[in-house]
Amino acid sequence: MRMRARAAVLSGLLGLLASLCVSAQGPSRAAVTPPAATDGKTIYDAHCANCHGAAGKGDGPASSLLTVRPRDFTLGRYKLRSTESGAVPTDDDLLRTIKSGMHGSAMPEWAPFLTDVQVRAVAIYIKSFSRRFASEAPQAIALADPPAASPDSITHGKAIYERFKCASCHGDDGTGRGAVNTDLKDDWERPIAATRLTEPWTFRGGATPRDILLRFRTGMSGSPMPSFKDAATDAEMGHLANYVVSLARKPVWEMDAAAVKSFYEDLDRQERSDKAARGRYLLDTLGCKYCHSPIHEDGSAIEEFTLAGGQRLSLYPFLEPVTYNLTSDRRTGLGAWTDDQIKNVLTRGVRPDGSRMLPFPMPWPAYGNLKPQDLDALIAGLRSLPPVPNAIPAPKEPTLIPYLWGKFQFLILKRDIPSTDYPGNAGTPAGARSWQTQAK
Repeated sequence: MRMRARAAVLSGLLGLLASLCVSAQGPSRAAVTPPAATDGKTIYDAHCANCHGAAGKGDGPASSLLTVRPRDFTLGRYKLRSTESGAVPTDDDLLRTIKSGMHGSAMPEWAPFLTDVQVRAVAIYIKSFSRRFASEAPQAIALADPPAASPDSITHGKAIYERFKCASCHGDDGTGRGAVNTDLKDDWERPIAATRLTEPWTFRGGATPRDILLRFRTGMSGSPMPSFKDAATDAEMGHLANYVVSLARKPVWEMDAAAVKSFYEDLDRQERSDKAARGRYLLDTLGCKYCHSPIHEDGSAIEEFTLAGGQRLSLYPFLEPVTYNLTSDRRTGLGAWTDDQIKNVLTRGVRPDGSRMLPFPMPWPAYGNLKPQDLDALIAGLRSLPPVPNAIPAPKEPTLIPYLWGKFQFLILKRDIPSTDYPGNAGTPAGARSWQTQAK
């Protein structure tokens, strides 16, 4: 059993920053030693494994908490390539991605922190995760420059946008509004969001017309974004790229105060039109799955029980709880709870049986400050979660003397509360009912 296993997740999220700081003090860029895969492994383990996993499967300790999931290197499927659809990337593609990062995701640009030799060593090591690189010889496609941007080109591009039904994922105006395909999944059946074409600073492969043309030509392997090679000419895809560039809005940091206010009011209205989607967004930003998902020994989430509770904690001498199942399962989750019962737990710490919760580890005093509309959206988001049976046992309540002694240490002696997260699922997937539903 590994105590404080959750610290590994914090390492995954915070270690990236630390690694950047350490790397900034690393070897001089004058180094000329040829790279080797063993050198790449050392760098990878220090800076990449927290997200991408020790074996390159995209399952590092921090992976489940990232909205854009880290790449699984073992299958050789890469989004950003100059090669044909489905092919592995060239070395230059890998080097470019490592150096430049992937905008709009947790993948930073490593060029300021690693030498060219170090970047190449990491690329060599990453290739070792997939057998495809040993048997395939990737070739960059020959791609002409897109047509010069002009009103006529943009008009042609708009027609192609409509012909390819791009609005079904990206919306009529590129913001996602009006999109009908809103439940997109990647090749690993994980949720994935269509890019907002009005925000080019989030384009992972670059925002120039040529960058965008390359994405249309090659597709983005592992995602729902296909290649248009067999559906359009390079010139047509170039017009489409010019149209996408024309959709860009002014970024917030270039707006005046009135424009910023108007922008966020409009965004707020848009998000509140879909309460369940807003609620799922709040579940992510409030970090609910950080506690309500059980963990492996390395601190990564047991993903089949995401938000299904079962994480056993120890806050001795106050409490030894097992986190609640938040899914819509009626026998073991929140499916049979009323909206008012959920609100009472979230904002007052009052369980359905009338008993009260401590203000930690569940921070209900903070959630008491949620706006009513956000609270309603949060409940709608919870209701939309697929049911995952996982019966939760009752918490171990403290006895009076240890409780008072712990409170004295906390309030008078100013000592921190000892906290332990235990790996494994403390729930029972085949259990008849959860304690949380029996207490209703």
